[in-house]
This record gives sequence, C-alpha cells and structure tokens, in this order.
Amino acid sequence: MSESTAYVDTGGVSAETRTDSALTVTAKEVVSQGVVALTLTHPDGRRLPDWAPGAHIDLILPTGVTRQYSLCGDRWDPRSYRIGVLREPAGRGGSAFVHDVLAVGDSVGVGGPRNNFPMVPAPRYLFVAGGIGITPLIPMIAQAELMGIEWTLLYGGRTRTSMGFLDELSFYGDRVVLAPQDEVGLLDLPTWLGAAAADDTKVYVCGPEPLLDAVETGCSGWLVGKLRMERFVPKRQSAPVRTVPFELELARSGLVVTVTPDGSVLDAVQKAGVTVLSSCREGTCGTCETTVLAGQPDHRDSILDDSERDNADCMFICVSRSCSDRLVLDL
Repeated sequence: MSESTAYVDTGGVSAETRTDSALTVTAKEVVSQGVVALTLTHPDGRRLPDWAPGAHIDLILPTGVTRQYSLCGDRWDPRSYRIGVLREPAGRGGSAFVHDVLAVGDSVGVGGPRNNFPMVPAPRYLFVAGGIGITPLIPMIAQAELMGIEWTLLYGGRTRTSMGFLDELSFYGDRVVLAPQDEVGLLDLPTWLGAAAADDTKVYVCGPEPLLDAVETGCSGWLVGKLRMERFVPKRQSAPVRTVPFELELARSGLVVTVTPDGSVLDAVQKAGVTVLSSCREGTCGTCETTVLAGQPDHRDSILDDSERDNADCMFICVSRSCSDRLVLDL
C-alpha cells in the first residue's frame, strides 16, 4: 500500500462475542417504499458487541425463521444496532413478518455480529449499491469520511422512491451518484469500473444478482482483492467435484464419519453429535466456518474469494464438500 493509505478496522468478531440473545425493537421507520429500518437495543440497556463496516447480524424471528441483515447504523454507538429490511413478496415470510407484525417494544432474537465483507485499507473507494444493497455500504461511507479517504457511491434502484436512506446520504453531496432505473436506465458500469481499474481504488459492491454478475464480468482480469462483493443469495455453483462418499476426520473429537453424495458435511457432523453453529445453510452467512487441517475442500460458498479458496484452510460446511478422499477438520 502507498503511504497515503489509511488503516481501516476490519472488525473481525469471534464466536465468544456473539450476541445470541433477545433484543428489543426500539424504533421502526419507513425509509423508502418497501424498506423499513429497525433499531435494536438490549432490554437492560447493556452494551452490545462491537462491530465494523460490513458486519451483519442474524435476526431470529418468533416464527422460527432466521435471516441475515447488514448493520447500517452508527458503529460507534455501543448500545444499538440498526438494520434495513426489504419487503420481498417472493420470499419465505421473514421480511413480511418484520414489515407487518414486528412492532416497537417487541423482542427478537439476534445472533452475531459477523463480518464476511470487511472494509480493507485503500487510498480511495468506489461503492456500488443496488437497492437494499446500500445497507452494508452506509457504514463504510461513514468510515471513509471519518478518515478523510476519497470515495464515490454509485447507487441504483428501480425508482427513486424505492431507494432507501436517501435523506442521510444527501449529506454527502455530489459524491453520491443516484441512478434510478426509471429515470436514467441501468448503471453505467463500464465507465465507472473502467476509471477504477486504472488506479488504486478498491470497489465494494452489494445488490441483486444481475448487478453482481455484471460487475464481475466488468472486473474480470483485475487483481485479487481489488473487487469485493457481498451476496444476499447463494452464487450459482457448478456440480460438485466428487459424486462419491468421502471421509471426515474430526480431529478434536476423535471421530471419523462418512459424507454421502446426498448429505452435507454439516449434517454428517451434527449426526455424529458434534455441535456447530449454523444459520443460513446456503453458504452466505458465514456462521458455520470451520478450520481445515488437511485435505482439499470443494468450496461451494458465496463468501470466500479466489485467494482464500486457494489457501484451503477453512470451509463453510453447510454447502462445501471435498475434492479429496478425506478431510480433517478442527472439530
């Protein structure tokens, strides 16, 4: 990094600092058409675990549904979390419950925070958001602003009224470029990404899958680490490397178990009586991250980048499998 690069706290959160408790909804506000923001606090006013830009929490609803939402409030406020929730008509009921049932004063389970989308040092940033993908980028913008780092936000949505948090983003003036699709069409990614490719800008992107696919295509050939993305839904995967069973050695437990082609590593481990925290079971939340001591994982998550996959020292066992006959896990 150049001497002008400032340090940005990546905010790693260990399992020991997870909240895993009931918090109280102390505010609920409509921030755009189809998006509400919730503020959550401890019922006794206690300090909550610290977090850094890019972190998310699990919202564990009374219906039994668990969903992950990016923290979008003030990271320096030690006693509240803020999240934005998009109503998803085609979803599985979690967002509908938040919008229609959850009220100020209600208790809701919360797990985390965890950070799979850390903000790393750079002399300048380009933030690209699509719709509700603005939420993890709001604290990143605040952090860059605090540290005097150059940044620009390119923010698209279906319509201006569907784009959340515009009031607070207006504070930043022309560094925020709004691009409602019904007014200006699709985001001009070639122009923005082309400019970022020529210097030390790091690009952070979050939003719907078509946006992420378009950005990935536009950034093909870039150096690893220059582009960072967060997905709300699993990335499309090719077929598993192996179609036959493989063995798991659980080093700490002294057990050897078999994973069949139709079962997951997580299922096999839990059937053996070994407890592993899990949440999404889609390879997007990061809860079930497990250290690999030997063997070659078949990474099937939507979290790790290429260099992290090449290291082969961890895997997300809800979806990832094995390229080798045997994997040794630190469980």
